[in-house]
Amino acid sequence: MSAPTVGEITVRRCVVRVIRRGGWSWGPDPRGLVQRVLDALPDLLAAEFDEHLTGEGPDLEITEPVLLTVRLAALAGRGRSSAALSFERAVVDGGVPAPEPIPPPTSAEPEARPSTSDASGTTSLSSVSDRVESPEPSVTTLFGELSARDELVALLALLPDETVWAYLTALAGESALPPTSDPIVGPLVETVTELARRPALPEPPSTRAELAELVKSQQGQLSPSVSVGEDVSEGTRVTTTTRSSEEPRVGPVLPFLLAGPLARTGYLDAIGPALSGVGLAGDASLFAAALAYKVLGRTAAAAMFAGLETVPDLTGFARLVRPALPVLDGVLALSLCRGHDPADPLLVTGVDDGLLLVDAQGLFPIAWALDANGLIPHWTACGEPPVLVCDSPLPPTCLRDLVSAGVRFITDVRPLRDDPLTRLPGRRPLWTTGGVDTRLANALSEARLDELVRALFVPLLPDRELERTVALAASLALGMIAWQLWRERETPDPVLALTRFADLDGTVRFTRDVVHVKLPLGRRHTDLWRGGALADVPNVVWLGGRTLTFSGG
Repeated sequence: MSAPTVGEITVRRCVVRVIRRGGWSWGPDPRGLVQRVLDALPDLLAAEFDEHLTGEGPDLEITEPVLLTVRLAALAGRGRSSAALSFERAVVDGGVPAPEPIPPPTSAEPEARPSTSDASGTTSLSSVSDRVESPEPSVTTLFGELSARDELVALLALLPDETVWAYLTALAGESALPPTSDPIVGPLVETVTELARRPALPEPPSTRAELAELVKSQQGQLSPSVSVGEDVSEGTRVTTTTRSSEEPRVGPVLPFLLAGPLARTGYLDAIGPALSGVGLAGDASLFAAALAYKVLGRTAAAAMFAGLETVPDLTGFARLVRPALPVLDGVLALSLCRGHDPADPLLVTGVDDGLLLVDAQGLFPIAWALDANGLIPHWTACGEPPVLVCDSPLPPTCLRDLVSAGVRFITDVRPLRDDPLTRLPGRRPLWTTGGVDTRLANALSEARLDELVRALFVPLLPDRELERTVALAASLALGMIAWQLWRERETPDPVLALTRFADLDGTVRFTRDVVHVKLPLGRRHTDLWRGGALADVPNVVWLGGRTLTFSGG
């Protein structure tokens, strides 16, 4: 790089690197992101060398490499905000993340690396942290990313009081917590203060010490059943161990296929911080075991997916993890709401003495709530689309509550005397609030919805709250797989992926830095590869930060 004349700089060689930090998506058009960076480069360079291009400075000759560090925020205003460039979720019509391009598959095994084994031939995942670069899960990091996506306020509005206070307690206890004037923590406390349904709080504190004092003074707001930071009871906390790399394990691979979709929506990265906020950072493997068991109902498959030798009794873990579950549910719901087209209807059906809100396109369950009022924030976040209420066990005031909230809907549920609905003409008994295209009633496919409920929302675990959380996560991941693979030729839904891959066995090998899953070659492997469902998944929290990789052979 040289400057032959005053006012002119010639750059002879320039290398641009775009680095993503964290687990969020590159955006809807990864290659387009790189192009936008390149398009912005001339202006960025001009700004960097501005002082050399003004006045009558001397000629310059630069013979050593020059490193320019430009934050992605410098690209704000060029069609997307810096937060969108960093964290925007890739979506296709229907709200499902589009698969990123991946290289052709290979049947070659990953290079085996030496492993640290004990006398029993097992490798402790707890010792992986000194070999795998994976940041410690942090509530501050999670809330910071949500704040950058302008979703922190929306998430807090979905959380019950006990969860809000549990995470404020965790934030107050983090040694690296900045003062509440910081753009992450400040809005968090202010949001809690401003939310109408929260107890009145004093003025937001300005330092971490004041925040800690605020949380201490408000501990009475916590539910008596919640003890933040309580250890998992004896016999439930486990040492996470796996077989050595010389001992591959054969079993169902479907749970491993869920990791990619959950990573692309940000859910996978939220698990560690969410558990950390309630003192369970070391028990991510138990959450993974519950997720796998929800899908297949087999303890051996759950243990293999979670990196465990056996799955312990999850009762104690389920009780202590309850305050964290609304955070994970909220991350999942906001991910789906963000990609929903307001022109497409939502479905409401009765499940588990409450209501389940489902995206009709792909049958993605968005959220579960005790009553209709609990679903209104999600309906609003989806753009207030029309709703189809399915004939099912509904709370008595369900239809009336939906009408009061301004929801436009069609239902085949016979209304009660006080429900302000009008019957539609035709042989099929349907009622409506008005303002809904009656042709949308064709999407009222109760058979498919009932099949989804039977397959994924029938109780299997010892705790209903944990059960619903992992059912929502499993449904999201399975629905994304079905959408990626088959949406062009048939109607996709989570049950389709579940039934087609439930009996797909493969070989799983745990190495020092990688958990490698080898699938048998055939039609199902081809569908997965072509659909982009076999991309690597880095930094899996319950695998000690290992990368999850796939191949065929």
